[in-house]
Amino acid sequence: MRLDPVDAVVIGAGAGGGVVAKELAGAGFRVALLERGRLQKYSETGHDELRSQRTTVLGNAFGPDDERHLRLVRLGDDNEFRETLPSEGSYGNVAACVGGGTFSFGAMAWRFLEKDFRMRSTYGAPEGSTLEDWPIAYADLEPFYSKAEWEIGVSGKAGANPFEPPRSKPYPMPALPYSKEGSVLLTAAQRLQWHPFPIPMLINSVAYRGRPGCIRCPHCVGFACESHSKSSTAVTVIPEAVKTGLCDLRTECVAKEILTDGRGNASAVAYFQGSELREQPCRFVVVSASATESPRLLLNSKSRLHARGLGNNSDWVGRNLQGHAYSGAYGLFPQDLFDGLGPAACIAVCDFNHGNPGLRGGARMANEFIRLPYLFARSVRPPGAPRWGLAHKQFQRDRYKRCAGIKGPVQEMPVFTNRVEVEENRKDHWGIPVAKITGKRHPHDIEIGRFIAGRAAQWLEEAGAEQVWTTVAGKGSTGGQHQAGTCRMGNDPKTSVVDRTCRVHQTDNVYVVDGSVHVTNGGFNPALTILATAYWASHHIVSQQRKAQA
Repeated sequence: MRLDPVDAVVIGAGAGGGVVAKELAGAGFRVALLERGRLQKYSETGHDELRSQRTTVLGNAFGPDDERHLRLVRLGDDNEFRETLPSEGSYGNVAACVGGGTFSFGAMAWRFLEKDFRMRSTYGAPEGSTLEDWPIAYADLEPFYSKAEWEIGVSGKAGANPFEPPRSKPYPMPALPYSKEGSVLLTAAQRLQWHPFPIPMLINSVAYRGRPGCIRCPHCVGFACESHSKSSTAVTVIPEAVKTGLCDLRTECVAKEILTDGRGNASAVAYFQGSELREQPCRFVVVSASATESPRLLLNSKSRLHARGLGNNSDWVGRNLQGHAYSGAYGLFPQDLFDGLGPAACIAVCDFNHGNPGLRGGARMANEFIRLPYLFARSVRPPGAPRWGLAHKQFQRDRYKRCAGIKGPVQEMPVFTNRVEVEENRKDHWGIPVAKITGKRHPHDIEIGRFIAGRAAQWLEEAGAEQVWTTVAGKGSTGGQHQAGTCRMGNDPKTSVVDRTCRVHQTDNVYVVDGSVHVTNGGFNPALTILATAYWASHHIVSQQRKAQA
């Protein structure tokens, strides 16, 4: 079924696609916004920890939720690919619903630091990595960081972090208060002569832009927000895009391929809505489907001029898959620290993002989000702790409220062989070749992880923990909730996929706008950088496409 033409097709209604759709519709372009998942409500999942948070016991609350979306995965030292479902941890799942990962994320709102855009210039590339500088600097993105903070809504305290890069505007809302745990960690960090500060959050601390302030429930990461205080694109920019009358949000639409004309430029997008294959003609395409699904779509979009996949003439599409090598520590305290107030993660330090002797980079460190009883019992126990029977139950009762965790998202060294491919001989429910993922962390990621875990343990010990144990990421590349790097931004078409404006090098009218374009992934949760990059790219897309119309 061939549809009436539109100006733009945006594929993926998450962080990047939500912003792009709003900016394009606001500039007068007719937009078809395709999302493979549904528009969801808090009432569908509530605070059910067995369907939400970071567990998959009863399936993925926010999708995808069945075998129609399988992948082939080979991670770490595995010799063979194996079929993997979204409910399995190695799948590297991000939410498939309107809002994408922002619908259930923890909502930390970090700006990358200036050195995060200049990692190769700062440190040099370790052997076996493809570490490189971004083609844009922090100063280029700064106005768009501010735009994201003010238009979508971020609470924080400007100037509280002495390592924060220059900013043109303060945060639009005050920081959320510290919890009981945060207050204990605050004084400990100060005694260590570190520089603690409240975490900037994509959560309303007060009523803002028609949404209420946070009600301080502790169910943030892995849950929908019952009050719409969390600044998901599902409740901010996407409704604004739809209100223009120029953005048509289409849910449960699975993109098959981008069709191209005789010059190799996009002419339409083929997608399934239910079992019906539709063809949406358009003037240009924006791919915002995640750092696994975006390269999969490009690789499946083959034609005479793109025989290896759209934008893949140099074999860089899908390369350099990155996540974060999360490392840190947990501690058990003699007193209760849990006070039941959200968003639980509230205090951080950036003393160890850079400048660590012998190491290339580092990570911010922050206390952890709430770990509800099932997650605490499953994965947050000290070595030797009982895991069954009466002793297990007693440990749960006595220690659950006395545990604190500190973690850091160590930015991984990009590696050329960590990649997303497609398997022509294995198709999904719609007959589309599935993603095939290979990943193994660079050894230096583990070195940095051990260092960060040591500093986390030091912080907990200073705060009075009676028992402390560390956790360091394993060899397998995450490529999960913070996936990035597979459609790298760069000036040289031979070593990157998109240019500095996020346009695919070998086309005039295809863009990628999500974590795929990150050259490096920073020592921070990347949500705000994806939003800022989407505003940056939208500014250039509007300019370029208006010129093309003239």
